[in-house]
Amino acid sequence: MLAGLLIGLREGLEASLIVGILIAYLVKIDLRSRIKAVWTGVITAVIFSIVLGIGVALTSESLTEFAEKFFAGTMSFIAVGFVTGMIFWMRTASKGLAKSLRTQVDGALITGGAFGLAMLSFAAVAREGVETAIFLWASAQNSGSMPTLVGGFTGIAISIFLGYLIYLGAVKLNLSVFFRITGLLLIVVAAGVLTYGIHEYQELGWLPGINSIAYDISGSIDPAGFVATMFKGLLSLRTSMSWLEVFAYLSYIVIVTVIFLRPSRVAKTVKEEIKIS
Repeated sequence: MLAGLLIGLREGLEASLIVGILIAYLVKIDLRSRIKAVWTGVITAVIFSIVLGIGVALTSESLTEFAEKFFAGTMSFIAVGFVTGMIFWMRTASKGLAKSLRTQVDGALITGGAFGLAMLSFAAVAREGVETAIFLWASAQNSGSMPTLVGGFTGIAISIFLGYLIYLGAVKLNLSVFFRITGLLLIVVAAGVLTYGIHEYQELGWLPGINSIAYDISGSIDPAGFVATMFKGLLSLRTSMSWLEVFAYLSYIVIVTVIFLRPSRVAKTVKEEIKIS
């Protein structure tokens, strides 16, 4: 559940901030009539993301055993790529997010009017939605479907509420601190998804070491029990893993964390990003 909560909270808040910035800018330039176009794009993006998520889930269930392992492994690697890119993108883009979106709004209004604005909001929110759908699905394969989905929707609901409070100016949230903490936690989640993809490819015979077991505590702990579920939820580790999986898990965490924690320019607070001066 923790993995889903983190994914939903972070991606949902990113989307909420983007929508808040777009609406705030339209209010400033006295184009409230165009806000409807923003919501049209947002709603369309949400529907598109949900359909995509359902499509991925249905596709995985309808495949043969070989194709399912290939699909699950490949989608896990894609999900890790998405979340890794998302972690670093927001780390560097948060400072200039409002300015960049204002420029894009001006361009959309000039070239496409309401339609251009709807497409802009669709593209911005769909990016977060697609990442959320794919990573939630991949994480669910590693940590359990129901807990991950419950956590994901809970995180999204919290992020929408926070985004609304931030838009109203009722809450101050430091982007640098928030995205740093959630980024570090998501690195662990992504490492677990990476090991799941490796495990699937090992079962296909495409990666070596499936019989080189680093540890196996499944005899002492029920893989489907509460303890194992908590183990997977908190550390993204399964009760039995090969040496290659453990090596990939630790290597990913160490390498990505070191790069992620490198000094960078401090981001502005969310209130400063949404405020249109």
